[in-house]
Amino acid sequence: MLRCAITDRSLLPGDESQKQSRLLEYAALWARSGIDLIQLREKDLAPAGQVELAKKILEIIAAEGSATRLVLNAAPAIALEVPAHGVHLPAHSPLRPDDIRRRYAKADLPPPIVTVSCHKLAEVHIAQRNRADAVLFAPVFGKTVNGQIVTPAAGLERLHEACLAAGRIPVYALGGVAEENAPLCVAQGAAGIAGIRLFLR
Repeated sequence: MLRCAITDRSLLPGDESQKQSRLLEYAALWARSGIDLIQLREKDLAPAGQVELAKKILEIIAAEGSATRLVLNAAPAIALEVPAHGVHLPAHSPLRPDDIRRRYAKADLPPPIVTVSCHKLAEVHIAQRNRADAVLFAPVFGKTVNGQIVTPAAGLERLHEACLAAGRIPVYALGGVAEENAPLCVAQGAAGIAGIRLFLR
């Protein structure tokens, strides 16, 4: 089962310095345990702060001798500066995976991993045509904020349809995924699972 840990330091205790230190501790744990992808998703952090944090995570991955890969959420310029292993694109990004690949090639960097968020089957079809390396399909079990459902669940049947639409592209199930329901996602064809709180335990 593939695993993608998505960061959110706001869920961690302490001041900004403590939150980042704790996040780096989690990054070390993820790298040590063979998490496939770490998606750095800290939208409120200034670009310079994202660069610094991403470089520290890459140093941790290297120190652990891990195959874990770091992708930056919706920040190709920052990903190139770091340089990260790849980029995660939102569903409606004007950039396509090949745009990211060309930017990496122009910078003489290895081919990047390009993952794409999808919430509808039409978006999965687009990601498949655009040759994404992986799809994060959400929200399988719904999205909650402070215990309140803010986005209804897509459901396991829709996840199965998304996996079929993706073809050979691996699909990560995202949204309300927990240890107890992760096997249900794999049974529907998901190659793996993704989450925030799931990996902060």
